[in-house]
Amino acid sequence: MTRRVLLAGPRSFCAGVERAIEIVERALEQRGAPVYVRKQIVHNVTVVDDLAARGAVFVEELDEVPDDATVVFSAHGVSPAVRQEADRRGLEVIDGTCPLVAKVHAEARRFAARGDTVVLVGHAGHEEVEGTMGEAPRSMVLVSTPEEARGLPAAVGGQVSYLTQTTLAVDETEEVVGALRERFPLLQEPPSDDICYATTNRQAALKAIVAESDLVLVVGSENSSNSVRLVEIARREGTRAELIDRAGDIRPQWLEGVRTVGLTAGASAPPALVTEVVDRLGEFGPVQVEEREIARETVSFDLPSSVRGQSRRAAGDRSS
Repeated sequence: MTRRVLLAGPRSFCAGVERAIEIVERALEQRGAPVYVRKQIVHNVTVVDDLAARGAVFVEELDEVPDDATVVFSAHGVSPAVRQEADRRGLEVIDGTCPLVAKVHAEARRFAARGDTVVLVGHAGHEEVEGTMGEAPRSMVLVSTPEEARGLPAAVGGQVSYLTQTTLAVDETEEVVGALRERFPLLQEPPSDDICYATTNRQAALKAIVAESDLVLVVGSENSSNSVRLVEIARREGTRAELIDRAGDIRPQWLEGVRTVGLTAGASAPPALVTEVVDRLGEFGPVQVEEREIARETVSFDLPSSVRGQSRRAAGDRSS
């Protein structure tokens, strides 16, 4: 039996992830190791292990960073309190925050400044949520479910607006926002959708193949919100789905009776891992790979000025 592999497209790295990784790579090339990174630069084990092997030192908080060192803030963003601590310590900061996360931070500041109570739809404990909530902690409240939205007190205060984490499931977020509108009919919304284009595209691409799939494999790490959402979406559609970090995680019993495998990857998973999964599937019998691309992504983001200069590697290449 030849097993079909349906490749969802777009998949793997998004522009914000590519930018964040390149920031760390350039910082290492230009400044030399070690370069400290607060939290994981992106939520992917393979990416973090690769950068650590090249001299990046990942820390949980700034008190683990030596004075006067270079520290990169992760793609998920940080609160103003973290920025203030870095300034006080005299650390050289290179900001890897995804511009689309930075947009949500700016909206939080603007809504709070005009006196709104700002409801953030997101998952408690996620680094992006912690950073966004930190922009206006006295004005913001976090909800994750429609039930939590309906349970907000009417006395939550004056004008109410909402924002969302950028990596949520689109369908579930619409349910929560719908509940907020029921609770607060004059609810104010952000000027544009906060769920990022990459999250939306990857979810739509998965939905285009899930009905044909007997099994969906999502390449991504357990702490990757957008990867976990992909698994949840497939399961809600009634298809068995598994989250894997790498090809070696595939269990042979998963493939028993499976004629069609849907394959995608979260926005923080390297494209090479998908290729390795296809190769691994081929070890269980012949495969026919079909690409199903619903959109072509052309988004790119500029690097911070502090790492735009010529890298030592590039200088060496030109002088040889």
